[in-house]
Amino acid sequence: MRVISGEAGSLPLRVPRSLTRPTTDRVREAVFSSLGDFVVDAMVLDLFAGSGALGIEALSRGAREATFVEENREAVEVIRSNLAATRLENGIVRQQKVASFLTSTPSSGYSLLFADPPYAKTPEELTSLEEFLSLERLSDCLSQDGIFVLESYSGVSLPELRQWKILREKTYGNTRVSYLQRI
Repeated sequence: MRVISGEAGSLPLRVPRSLTRPTTDRVREAVFSSLGDFVVDAMVLDLFAGSGALGIEALSRGAREATFVEENREAVEVIRSNLAATRLENGIVRQQKVASFLTSTPSSGYSLLFADPPYAKTPEELTSLEEFLSLERLSDCLSQDGIFVLESYSGVSLPELRQWKILREKTYGNTRVSYLQRI
């Protein structure tokens, strides 16, 4: 795994051993190609950050700042290591549960939000994804014209999105990438 482009382009990224599904280079390249210049000077929030690859890619391509939220201690250390290795300075790493972070974060501060929650394949996991997507604080933290990039399992339909409109979707194998905006 590596940074695709920008200031830290082609530098390798570490992946936590406990992380079984990092966003592939191919998917990241497609996502950032779709976002284009929207990334430049963006305030980025990377939820369920894992290795930090999405937020680090954004920083490498000119984002002003990226906040990484991850509850797994090993993953948090990997994100810190990846930020140090890429020498990207505007990364803030928070070790906490996503719901807890969202209740403590100011509203409307982020223009670009990435979320790669655990893939929902069972009814319980789908309920968890639906609860996450319906969190009022999730939509509140994104600016009105901001973009929410959601990764999910392509084998099941997304739950009803009451707070979001789908701008576009693309599937890459088992991964569905949805580009959302606040309603």
